[in-house]
Amino acid sequence: HSFPTRRSSDLRPTFPARNQWSGDIQGTPRVNANAARQAARLPATDWLAPMLPQATPPQAQPHRVAVQARTTAGGAGLANADALRARMVQQLQRSGISDVRVLSALQAVPRHCFVDGALLDQAYKDTSLPIGLQQTISKPGVVARMVELLLACPAMQAQPVDARLGRVLEIGTGCGYQASVLGQVATEVYSIERLRGLHEKARSNLRPFRIANVHLILGDGMLGYPLGAPYAGIIAAAGGHAIPQAWIDQLAVGGRIVAPLVSGQGQVLVALDKTPQGLHQSVLEPVLFVPLKSGMA
Repeated sequence: HSFPTRRSSDLRPTFPARNQWSGDIQGTPRVNANAARQAARLPATDWLAPMLPQATPPQAQPHRVAVQARTTAGGAGLANADALRARMVQQLQRSGISDVRVLSALQAVPRHCFVDGALLDQAYKDTSLPIGLQQTISKPGVVARMVELLLACPAMQAQPVDARLGRVLEIGTGCGYQASVLGQVATEVYSIERLRGLHEKARSNLRPFRIANVHLILGDGMLGYPLGAPYAGIIAAAGGHAIPQAWIDQLAVGGRIVAPLVSGQGQVLVALDKTPQGLHQSVLEPVLFVPLKSGMA
């Protein structure tokens, strides 16, 4: 099958849509801050649920079965991929990841299908790996941590424990791995990538899975993707000195932005919540991401 490349200026795709793909994260957390994780969770609220797309349980989504079917068939040729992935998920759970939706998503998505052949033996280790163009696929622990933070946004506090997040925007598609993980926990995902080479790589990686609720966009992530707004969550794979106003404008009330920010000589992970009372930012652990850039290349 052949799918057209979508630019950020295109009309918003219909849902469900054909694959249009993008997604990458390059985080390397240096501490496991369980205390910070708890501090980032706000008290339960019920006034935001009607403002976001209706959540549906993960098991109701047909693409989860399709992803696992390819894994069982051998995926990219890694022996014992299912067992290795299960062990990775168990290690993440022991490290502090507790949201069953996140653990289930990482178990469902075959990371080895997003890794270059020469690095297959490292696909299920908690490490970042090069994907070309001086970018990396993030550590599974980083992906899990950031997605778990996204699911802890204010609007989700009153939802069932197996509820899906609404519409999500991912800044930086990379090889498409995190976009696929997000597709397991959100009703709809828009993933935007500024590097054409990575956008095409993600399209190629994701095409066999035919995940209907993930849309890949070629465009400037600094501008967000207004045609898909408002978003229940926005997650960024690159760190700047401030969160762009465009992202805040495109975030729904009750939603959360999870992104790295430059702080002093390094970066820190932040969770920015948009509430009826205004913006609330929680500063979490140190991280290491590529710089946030504007424009396309």
